[in-house]
Amino acid sequence: MGQHTIGVTGLLHMPSAEMQRDGTLMIGGNFLSKENLPSDSYWGYDSYNYYINITFFHRLEIAYICTLLQGKNNGYWPEQTWGKFTNQDRHFAARLQVIKEGEWWKYMPGLVLGVNDPTTGGAFDYTETAVSGDSNGYFNRWYIALTKHINTQAGELGIHAAYLYNKRTDYPLNGPAFGLNFRPAFHKELNVIAEYDAKTINIGATYSLWSDHFNLLFELQQCKYISAGLVYKVNLLGGNTWKKWRR
Repeated sequence: MGQHTIGVTGLLHMPSAEMQRDGTLMIGGNFLSKENLPSDSYWGYDSYNYYINITFFHRLEIAYICTLLQGKNNGYWPEQTWGKFTNQDRHFAARLQVIKEGEWWKYMPGLVLGVNDPTTGGAFDYTETAVSGDSNGYFNRWYIALTKHINTQAGELGIHAAYLYNKRTDYPLNGPAFGLNFRPAFHKELNVIAEYDAKTINIGATYSLWSDHFNLLFELQQCKYISAGLVYKVNLLGGNTWKKWRR
């Protein structure tokens, strides 16, 4: 379960209160280590995802994510699908920025409320069966995230804290997460990240190319399991149109 790794703004696995600018469209995909996926009964193998994401008014971000599934010898999949990518899990994610960083007070951290995969089997469904959390809603999580950036001569340091929650039994979440990111002043295209995502300690980096239109992602979950991805970013309100619209 990720943030950049599942197509929304954030760190590696943990959420942050950073947001894209108005009208930003992101289209991307990732190679995901099996350790990066929430349910061994449905995955238990390396997989891939792809997504589309758009941000409205700086405050609202919506994403649609598809994660590929292989057939497994578990009594459900036909034998001809075993070991082959023949289906996909689909889910939505949303993030709402309640407070912008520096709003009302220059030291004010940004604050975001978010949800991934708000479907049956997650926190929305309180029937006895769904609370077991072993059906749909594999990526379900609810969270609140705070972010504050500090500018230094060496570069920009981001400090992030969050609280995550769900009712899953295959990937339960109910605890804090903490992270740091650093963009060196001599090379701001590089973003180095370290985090505790409420489950594991992860390290990685993103690298922006072509005026931030392309972003590369590299991650070591638990500091050893590799995931990687690529996202294309474009602003639909770019240039003069965006400037006039913001006035």
